[in-house]
Amino acid sequence: MASGDELVKYITERVVTYIETPKEERRRNSRPKEPWAEKWFGMIPLGLTLMKREPGRKRKR
Repeated sequence: MASGDELVKYITERVVTYIETPKEERRRNSRPKEPWAEKWFGMIPLGLTLMKREPGRKRKR
């Protein structure tokens, strides 16, 4: 387990790095949020959405 000094040093480094990074670069590096339906129910809502989008198109087998 890390001692208290090491933990404070690590947290301080992370905070300083975050503060020194320009806001535009932080926004560019952030991941987009996934839709809440996919987060809570997995791939089922995505599959239903894809099925609903193309009702007249037949699948090739």
